[in-house]
Amino acid sequence: MKKQNLINLVKYHVDRNEDAFVSEVAEIAREFDRAQDYNVAEYLMELIANANAYVPQSSYDGFRFLTKLDYSTKPLLLPTVIEEDVLGIARAIKKGSDITKFFFYGAPGTGKTEAALQVARLTERDILSVNIENLIDSRLGETAKNIVALFDEINHLPYNQVMVILDEIDSLILNRIANNDHREMGRATSAFIRALDSINDKVVMIATTNLIDEFDKAILRRFDATVSFDRYSKEDLIEVADAFLTSTIKKYPQSKQNKKLFNKILSNLDSVPYPGDLKQIIKTAVAFSDGTNEYDYLRKIYYALNGNPKTIDLKELKDAGYTTREIEILSRVPRSSVARKLSKVGSDE
Repeated sequence: MKKQNLINLVKYHVDRNEDAFVSEVAEIAREFDRAQDYNVAEYLMELIANANAYVPQSSYDGFRFLTKLDYSTKPLLLPTVIEEDVLGIARAIKKGSDITKFFFYGAPGTGKTEAALQVARLTERDILSVNIENLIDSRLGETAKNIVALFDEINHLPYNQVMVILDEIDSLILNRIANNDHREMGRATSAFIRALDSINDKVVMIATTNLIDEFDKAILRRFDATVSFDRYSKEDLIEVADAFLTSTIKKYPQSKQNKKLFNKILSNLDSVPYPGDLKQIIKTAVAFSDGTNEYDYLRKIYYALNGNPKTIDLKELKDAGYTTREIEILSRVPRSSVARKLSKVGSDE
């Protein structure tokens, strides 16, 4: 037994934190077991078993509805207002506060899942994701039974070591569960609400959805805090896109960054896509670009963001504020020809 184990035992006893105390005893028993001191290990496990308390799982194998995920190593690119909320959640968890259930909502591609993974990394917790597809069952009443079984698994976890993610929770408790059977949908929703009410209040959980407006307010009230990921300004999206482009270009030395033109393409849009879509467009454009043309990816990005037009109107580009050189890049029309054609259009008018 390590000194820290002893300190933890005393602390949890003083705090009257029975679940944490039992978890610590179970960990000490496993250490004795690894040291082949089986008698002590068995005795400790019998003691906590006789206390009629939960014994946390020593591993995450064998769960029906939970899967361990790896930490995300990707940079978290969020607007300051959202980033502050995410960091605040991490601080609250590390302090051991009673705010432990969080609800992230927003349009697809706004970074909800990535932010949840980053919270786990910042708080040094194992990430357990719920396999929602495994929960849903077309047989009458089975989805509700599975929800009960899921939360039984969660309540047996070492709550001070893990974080549970319910990603796209709408696929479980909205009417897509049983499109033609509203009673079954009601059973699943009711089972979920009851499960949330009975869960250990120290379990850290983050749920995400794209469909906040369709949620039963009774469910939302069960969460301690909600965070909107729909708070990107156009400037925020352009800043995120710049970061994506910079990191992507580094992998392709044949391409050269032109931030001014890239930002102009985005600024001229009525609506800039959210980060998930932006990232995919940028990655594809750079990967597919002509290796002999260092700015070819910009033409591909322009096409993708403007509905892939069959042709590009040079005058429209000029009116949008693009220079002759930029028009050459976007249209593949030589600069001399661009000037001549624009001059001809002007004279015709």
